[in-house]
Formats: sequence, structure tokens, C-alpha cells
Amino acid sequence: MGARSTTTAVEIFGSVYYVRSEDDGESLRELASIVDSRMREVAEQVVTVDTAKIAILTALNLVDELTRCKEQQEGERDEIREKVVELAQQLEQVLTK
Repeated sequence: MGARSTTTAVEIFGSVYYVRSEDDGESLRELASIVDSRMREVAEQVVTVDTAKIAILTALNLVDELTRCKEQQEGERDEIREKVVELAQQLEQVLTK
């Protein structure tokens, strides 16, 4: 059987949304809390009160952050691959002596 979906009420930027998810409600509430917090931060920095515009700016900020994290992780993976190759070469040299 597949996972059961549940509906969780979350509040984001003063509105309540009912979100269906297979995850537990607590993790969904934590995500909603992050979105709410980020929207409030954006709202403090812009002159508009248009919730849709604030949501779009928040989404852009979150995607930018996600993209930077992915790029950093890829760079770290490249460094690890290079180090593994280097260590393998050193090990090979030691074993062939």
C-alpha cells in the first residue's frame, strides 16, 4: 500500500492554507513557518503590500539560495573527487614500490 496523505492547516503571511501531503504535518508546518518568515522579511524591505508580489519575490530569493547551495555542493563534490583520485594515485605508488 502507498503512504496515506493527510491534510494539514498551515498559516503563511496571515492566510491559512490546507495542504495535502504524505509527510507528517509537523515537517509541513516547519516549511510553512520558513516561508512565512521569509515573506515577512521581504515585506519589510519593499514598498508594496501586494501579497502576490511579496510571494514572488520570496520565491525568487528562496530559489536563488537553493541554486547557490547546489552550486556549492557540486563544487565540494568536485573537490572530493579530485582528492580521491589524488589519494588513489598516492596509494598506487606506495603499493607498487
